[in-house]
Amino acid sequence: MADKPTSGEILGVPYNFERPQLSRMLSSYWQPGEGMLVEKPFGVGYTLNLANWRSWVVVAVAGALLWQQERSGTGTDEETTDEPVEVIVDDGEE
Repeated sequence: MADKPTSGEILGVPYNFERPQLSRMLSSYWQPGEGMLVEKPFGVGYTLNLANWRSWVVVAVAGALLWQQERSGTGTDEETTDEPVEVIVDDGEE
């Protein structure tokens, strides 16, 4: 049986299933001079490059949205009450 490759690309999406190493994990999340997205150190797809300022904007926006959702209390009784709704269908015939 042929050995399957542990890293490569399928349909333009990178994958890497080599055994994770701490040095590779740290170096993949901090790559100065690269774009906002870099290949994941383990798994399929891309991840944020924390050396790029745009990544920190994404993290800040996600954090602000999470904070706003937690603060608003989305699980209140007012929003989740299920009351019957009357639907009137007018087909135009009398």
